[in-house]
Amino acid sequence: MNLLQNLLRYLSWLSIDVVLGAMAGMLFFEKLFRVSLHWPAYALLALAVWSIYTLDHLLDIRKKTTPFSDRRTFHLKNWKILIFFLFIAGVLGLIGAFWWFGWGKELQLTLGLAGMILGSKLLIRKAGSGWMKELSIAIFYVIGIAWLPLLRTDSADLVWQHLGFLPLYVSLAFLNLLMLSFLDQEEDQQSGFFSALSSLHPLLLIHWIRRLAFAIISISLGGFILLTSIYRPFACILLLVALIHYLTFFQIGLSPEQKRIRMEAGFMLPALLLFV
Repeated sequence: MNLLQNLLRYLSWLSIDVVLGAMAGMLFFEKLFRVSLHWPAYALLALAVWSIYTLDHLLDIRKKTTPFSDRRTFHLKNWKILIFFLFIAGVLGLIGAFWWFGWGKELQLTLGLAGMILGSKLLIRKAGSGWMKELSIAIFYVIGIAWLPLLRTDSADLVWQHLGFLPLYVSLAFLNLLMLSFLDQEEDQQSGFFSALSSLHPLLLIHWIRRLAFAIISISLGGFILLTSIYRPFACILLLVALIHYLTFFQIGLSPEQKRIRMEAGFMLPALLLFV
């Protein structure tokens, strides 16, 4: 049991759970928009997501004024090897992107999206409210995992039933980030990290979390009941992920790290669509 717990902890510290969740999310939209993506798309997404999250953690540890969480302590102790693998991931990602995409419209649009994400992140960090950071990350996270399916889908599949799952997935990602912001509030405040609690009182944030969770659960359940059978697996997946988040976040007796691991694992549920 301890071995499994340690394995899950290291997978979480290395953001592997986030990578797997992103890949499952791309599968969600691949199935939803009825396109066929090959393994290079998932490999490139994995490299991109891991690089972004690892770089973010490495930038965080530059502030050494207060004790870090176990996650950031791990990055502080292993920053040299992580930078090495970050460099390798970046090189492999660039080579893989040119090899698989070629210098065509898809790669050009993807690079444009990356630039827009970077620019918005810098702008929000400089002038935005705390919760805008979480919202922008949620929006661009979902755009990132749905990007190729959207580019490759037939225009006939861009109907409101399909597109309606995009804001619902954004809301779910936003809920996840608000919950993580609350769980990390003590360290974020001590270290001066920018988060939703930079502009929201903790009680107000809890209120937002409850209302958003209930909204996602209600809409997902409504979609499962009211939409045609082709959409029910997708609505069911999002309903389950939302329930996992709500029940885990408000469960007494779990540490913040345990809650984080369980909630991130919830984003892997779209992998079940492989069997549908």
